[in-house]
Amino acid sequence: MHRILVAGPASWNVIIRVAELPAPRPHTLFAEWHHDTLGGTSAGKALNLARLGAHVTLITLADTGDDAGSRITAELRGHGIDVVVVPSANGSERHVNLMDDRGQRLSIYLTLPRAAQPVEVPPGLIDAADVVVADLADHSRPVLRAARRAGKPIWCDLHDYDGTSEFHREFRDAADHLFLSGERLADPEAFLQARIAAGSRLAVCTLGAQGAIACERGGPVVRVPATPAGEVVDTNGAGDAFFAGFLAAHLGGAALTECLRQASRAGAAAVRTRDLTAATLSPALLRADTPLA
Repeated sequence: MHRILVAGPASWNVIIRVAELPAPRPHTLFAEWHHDTLGGTSAGKALNLARLGAHVTLITLADTGDDAGSRITAELRGHGIDVVVVPSANGSERHVNLMDDRGQRLSIYLTLPRAAQPVEVPPGLIDAADVVVADLADHSRPVLRAARRAGKPIWCDLHDYDGTSEFHREFRDAADHLFLSGERLADPEAFLQARIAAGSRLAVCTLGAQGAIACERGGPVVRVPATPAGEVVDTNGAGDAFFAGFLAAHLGGAALTECLRQASRAGAAAVRTRDLTAATLSPALLRADTPLA
């Protein structure tokens, strides 16, 4: 069992499904459905990795004295994830996400937590990890730096990075294995090749309905199509499921194209559920070559 240390956001969210996102004018909307659930990119990665057989430790920012923080930690620990809580000075992270029938999202932050004290990485966590996943958050930076000093493999997800944002720079430059969406890139393939030239071992870009592309140091750019998902219920967490599926396949020794294929299946499984991870997710599901059930 591989040991994976994940650092970054976990939140408690209200998800509201509407026919279409609201226009910028006063009017009334009626929800198709709504529910409260665990959210956050690092929580999503941790849940999917745990379902795929990894031993996962998550370092996240929360206030265990508030209702949201208690729900976050209980949900994560209920799935077998070791949770290390960095105390928040202003409550746990909370969002309201409006989702439309096309999978588009409007995310409203109710609380963006701030660390109550300098973040210290507990002794031994870095040494015990086979892989360190550092997600985009200030409280992840000490973990990222400690992993670099220890020479651990670092995996980072830049999400919809535009190629220039200063906030992302440290994560981009530290990553041995780099992931992002091509949504804001003029030339995703050129970006991946540039990051490999800059020192990354692997760079991966998701392209929505067009699938995903990736390249490794010394190799060509490879591409896989998107996995048909059928009815899309909720797109929250699809990118994190893709990331987890790829990482699990990589740790299992799969070649690059197969890692991409399994990642695509994990992402497709995620959009078929209201939760951050599909109850059906398993290594066997990702290795199969049959349509998702």
